[in-house]
Amino acid sequence: MTGIREYLNDHVLLFDGGMGTFYAARNRDGQTACEKANLTAPEEIEAIHRLYLRAGCRALKTNTFSVNRRNFPASECAALIRAGYEIACRAAGDEAYVFADVGPLEEDSDEDPAEEYGYLADLFLAQGADCFLFETNASDRGLSQAAARIKAARPEAFILISFAVQPDGFTREGRAAGELLRRMAADPNVDAVGLNCVSSAPHMARVLRTVGPVGKILSAMPNAGYPTVRGSRTFYDGDPEYFAQQSLTLRDLGAGILGGCCGTTPEHLAALAARLRLPRREAAVPIPRITIRGKAPCRKDPFWDALCDPARRPFAVELDPPEGADLEKFLSGAEELRDGGADVITIADCPIARARMDSSLMACKLKRELGVGVIPHMTCRDRNLNAAQALLLGLCAEGIGNVLIVTGDPIPSQRRDEVKSVYNFNSRKLIAYVEQLGSMGLPVSFRPFAALNVNAANFSVALDLAREKEENGAVGFFTQPVLTRRAAENLALAKRTLRGKILGGILPIVSYRNALFMRSEVAGISVDDRIVTAYEGLDRAQGEDLAEEISVAV
Repeated sequence: MTGIREYLNDHVLLFDGGMGTFYAARNRDGQTACEKANLTAPEEIEAIHRLYLRAGCRALKTNTFSVNRRNFPASECAALIRAGYEIACRAAGDEAYVFADVGPLEEDSDEDPAEEYGYLADLFLAQGADCFLFETNASDRGLSQAAARIKAARPEAFILISFAVQPDGFTREGRAAGELLRRMAADPNVDAVGLNCVSSAPHMARVLRTVGPVGKILSAMPNAGYPTVRGSRTFYDGDPEYFAQQSLTLRDLGAGILGGCCGTTPEHLAALAARLRLPRREAAVPIPRITIRGKAPCRKDPFWDALCDPARRPFAVELDPPEGADLEKFLSGAEELRDGGADVITIADCPIARARMDSSLMACKLKRELGVGVIPHMTCRDRNLNAAQALLLGLCAEGIGNVLIVTGDPIPSQRRDEVKSVYNFNSRKLIAYVEQLGSMGLPVSFRPFAALNVNAANFSVALDLAREKEENGAVGFFTQPVLTRRAAENLALAKRTLRGKILGGILPIVSYRNALFMRSEVAGISVDDRIVTAYEGLDRAQGEDLAEEISVAV
């Protein structure tokens, strides 16, 4: 066959469609991983490959999307990859290019995906693979390392990296399509970049208009519309002719590689193959692109200005929202803090995972009614990506540009039967999402702050996490209370290490009983023995005086 790069100089390369959904529809089996059929029903997988070839496809993906050691034992991984590659090559013959298909690794794992990607790449390289597709990714973690490993072993290899992006332009990990595509396109070991899955062709086209040119061969493999669920089965009812018509727009936007993902059958790809024989849309009728003016500038903010002024030492005070519907105590407390000199009030988001008034709504109320600076806390618990974006857009409309991103306390064990946790991402990923929100055409910009636990038993790990938060866009940190010498030393180390602004935590202890409670009952807070002892025998007034003395010293 013609070399793939030479082919792409003169043709749009047409990939096959959704093996998993098509296999499930043909075999009435939505439960068993279709990759197992490489060993149990190889003739069925080969037959599906040949149907896509007859439809006009000139690139076949191996039936190995979910094959990795997190889903299968290592010995089975090797067998499935060997069989999957052999089946695809036997079907393709000299008619099509065979791409080693590597699906995404779970992003919530602490394991480095580069090692697993490298392991899978080595298995394919041993079979003779020279075309690779890393698809449906939500981030680019480990992909550059995998591409470098492949090119070191086989310099002529062709590597395509593809991301799964929702219609709003973000992956499920909160990463913006433009950032991911441009970063991967800049990698000299990557030959092509693109999008696949999650979105239909019209929504994928809208995202690509927003992103604009990326400087590498562009790929687009949309779903056949959006699924419907009947009973326990999922169906795609997208019309093949409509899919083909809309996918042609992707070609006119510059895609040199087209194909289909979930729900796309040989009929869908045959319709697209027929339309690809039509000429490109004339330059006289250009496809409109959405104009991106860059990230919206952050609003001018007195608290941020004070943080940046070496002569100032601004104060932020945390205030818990009410547990019930009575706001009087909360509002009077906020007013007293404002009058007492607090530069900003931060509002906790359902601390210790118990329902309270919404922190963002309370922030909006304080800003409007008291004119005080506010920073609502925003946890990763209780919100999926849609809810997080909706909340941020609302805060933007209210003129609130600072948020404190925290993972959030776990649901207490005794309530887990009635209250379920929702953790779509951790604080580092949510910070990245907040920081990027303005990059997809939305006129918003936030300053995300993060938490730093100076009381952590292994502070080096906490510091590494803080560095990652900075890399993802955090502009500053709020620490836990500093009530031990070790915490003070950790705070000093953080100041030397991190670039962002750091607000050291102060928590006045007002009595001996209060000191014991803080040390024994509150997670994340450590109290020095000397401080506890100092409160013994003091009445409340004396305790408050000592609290002031210790807080000033801190």
